[in-house]
Amino acid sequence: MQPSAQPSARNAPLDLCAALDAAVTAAHAGAAILQSYAHHRADLVIDRKARNDLVSQADREAEAAVIAELRERTPHYGIVAEETGGEVNGAATWYIDPLDGTTNFLHGIPHYAVSIALIAHAGTSVTAGTALAVDTPVVAAVYDPCREELFNAVHGLGAWLNGHRINCSRTQTLDDAVLATGFPFRDFSFAEQYMPMLHDAINLTRGVRRLGAAALDLAWTAAGRYDGYWEMGLAPWDVAAGTLIVREAGGVAEDMYGVDPWPIGGYVVSGNKAVAGALKAMIAPHLRSRTA
Repeated sequence: MQPSAQPSARNAPLDLCAALDAAVTAAHAGAAILQSYAHHRADLVIDRKARNDLVSQADREAEAAVIAELRERTPHYGIVAEETGGEVNGAATWYIDPLDGTTNFLHGIPHYAVSIALIAHAGTSVTAGTALAVDTPVVAAVYDPCREELFNAVHGLGAWLNGHRINCSRTQTLDDAVLATGFPFRDFSFAEQYMPMLHDAINLTRGVRRLGAAALDLAWTAAGRYDGYWEMGLAPWDVAAGTLIVREAGGVAEDMYGVDPWPIGGYVVSGNKAVAGALKAMIAPHLRSRTA
């Protein structure tokens, strides 16, 4: 688990509305750069960070635009970003994925997003007189520029899609559920655990989808398009924003191991409360401990 920032003077509650406005503005700035490259992807310079782990100048320029906006408007918060790194700092830290769904983007598949979340650190106040006991996502923005869909959420206030409140589905059982997932694509060390989970999901549910953008999988779960979603081996910035959006839509988004206060380790299970519980029970027999 990544350590929290050290406690400091955090008596004044965070201005979550101002932070949300900054996140939305930054998400649009990053998406504008992505879309400027969308019709000439063949000209992009693509680097390979690892097997099936790609980065282009679109990712880098979008991230720079997002960071510039957030640093100007919230200079006192830390920043952790996919391409340039950063550090946890202050009362809260931004987690940024400038292009969630890079492989989709590079292949012309119109399913990708900019994902931005603010994680308030333990000891920070988000309401007067109340300090958070653990690190907690408190502001989120996930913007899909292809559909012009903006998902956002604020801790304790709710989740929205293009200004309309959203809620997780009301599906009560796995056999009526459509689930989303992500196959191992970069880290194959957990494949032996994952494949039996997928086998069970195929046989026990109405259907399983894999569209290749974790932030949108979580956002779509919050909007009731999926009833549940699980994935392994992700990065913190993949799931930070979506975790809050699901939670504020009345659902569950948790660390698969039940250890971290949010899925910072990249092992996430989510859904409405009924489906999330059934999904956790389905994957539990196949899940090894972290030390295994």
